[in-house]
Amino acid sequence: MHIPLDPSAPEPIYEQIRAHLTTAILRGDLPPGEALPSIRVLARDLRVSVITTTRAYNELVADGLVDAVRGKGVFVRAQESDQVRIRAVERIDGALVEAVRTALIAGIGAEELHDRLTQTLEEEGR
Repeated sequence: MHIPLDPSAPEPIYEQIRAHLTTAILRGDLPPGEALPSIRVLARDLRVSVITTTRAYNELVADGLVDAVRGKGVFVRAQESDQVRIRAVERIDGALVEAVRTALIAGIGAEELHDRLTQTLEEEGR
């Protein structure tokens, strides 16, 4: 499984792994019931520690996106559309709070922040 990692990014490596897998699950690229690579295999493939992949998988379990079955592996859990939306809104709200805090510190007003959000939506929606 290819997961692009950026060691210089502000997000920890486990969070980058978690975010990539979350996106793949929510988009349907990883269908319900599909097994994720084992923790050791993923760690080897990504050239990261087993602790890093374990933490990423534990976060996915806590998010309700996968189920860990002792002795068998980690499997994608079927997602209810309402729950997917609720989780997405929670993540968006958290990101917006962080963006607003950063904007306030930098003296960026609501109008400029809104313009930047609109621009990002247009760029990402392509």
